Amino acid sequence: MTRILACIDGSAATAAVCDWAIWASRRLGRPLTFLHVLDRERYPGPGDLSGAIGLGSREHLLDELARLDERRAKVALEQGQAVLEAARDRALAAGLEAPELCQRHGDLVETLVEMADDLRLLVIGRQGEDSRQQAGQPIGSHLENVTRALARPILVAPDDFKAPDSLLLAYDASPSARQAVDALAASPLFKGLPLHLLMVGEDNALTRTALHEAQAQLELAGFLVIPAIREGKLEPVLHAYQQERAIDLLAMGAYGHSRIRRLLLGSTTRHMLHRSRTPLLLLR
Repeated sequence: MTRILACIDGSAATAAVCDWAIWASRRLGRPLTFLHVLDRERYPGPGDLSGAIGLGSREHLLDELARLDERRAKVALEQGQAVLEAARDRALAAGLEAPELCQRHGDLVETLVEMADDLRLLVIGRQGEDSRQQAGQPIGSHLENVTRALARPILVAPDDFKAPDSLLLAYDASPSARQAVDALAASPLFKGLPLHLLMVGEDNALTRTALHEAQAQLELAGFLVIPAIREGKLEPVLHAYQQERAIDLLAMGAYGHSRIRRLLLGSTTRHMLHRSRTPLLLLR
């Protein structure tokens, strides 16, 4: 797991995704790769269309459709290459050395799973080019599938970039939350930043013990930890706490057996990402 991977597609979020990935590459001291995937559903490869569209022996129509598809795919490939080259120029201008470019034709989720062995952190926008063309889409059509399929840390970037001055870790003492604490403690990504450690639930001896254990581990790793316990519903409490303290980034463990798991797996995922104005780090 050595590489920072930034998914870009030329959408409005592309510049911010590039900047978040550049920032992460510097903080982690890892090489950066920009990835553009040409979706096979939108731009299928050459194939036999006769049975699929019912045109039978009208070969001139089939030939024309094939030529149109070929031209569309060629333009899309060239556009994607231009996006990749612009991202490389942005990284070089920011002082990053030798970012790599990668272009694939296929399915985004499958591509990311194939590349996962060499992946330290994935940076992806909340909305891609496709979702912005569909009114009412708060997050990209691929984002939830990516977070489910990829067992690697994922930074979901908003449409702008500001290097974070603080972060909030949503903690519930579940296995995934403890793994998130382990990941933060072992990583230089946020070292030196104040870390708010928040548990949402009843304030009792068991909760305080779990919170203090996580706090001690993070402080041993060099973090300035601000612990807190708040009662209420998970999502509103997280957003309120983050807004009240102007915290730049929200982090949480993904897919544990807890209320956080239900938050990420259910329809609340879209609602939370839609409301959030800050980046979201999902730790696996």
